[in-house]
Amino acid sequence: MNQQIKNSPLDIAKERLRLGVIGSLTLGLAPFAPPHIIGKLKWVLGGAHGMQAMDWFDFIMHGAPWAFLVYGLVSYLKVKKAS
Repeated sequence: MNQQIKNSPLDIAKERLRLGVIGSLTLGLAPFAPPHIIGKLKWVLGGAHGMQAMDWFDFIMHGAPWAFLVYGLVSYLKVKKAS
């Protein structure tokens, strides 16, 4: 089987964006009712009083897909503009 490998800058940027969207909709929002990241974000914006190491780790793990989504979106827009 001969598959063509996609490695143009636009294809790579699209894949980053796709992975960011999938990650944000799964790990980034889990558990879904209500989204866990929203509660953690409110806690951090409220001063993070009482947050322990596990809470910070949880916040980073649920926030990482959102950070990657922003990175993927910026990357995609830069490549798209250059094309």
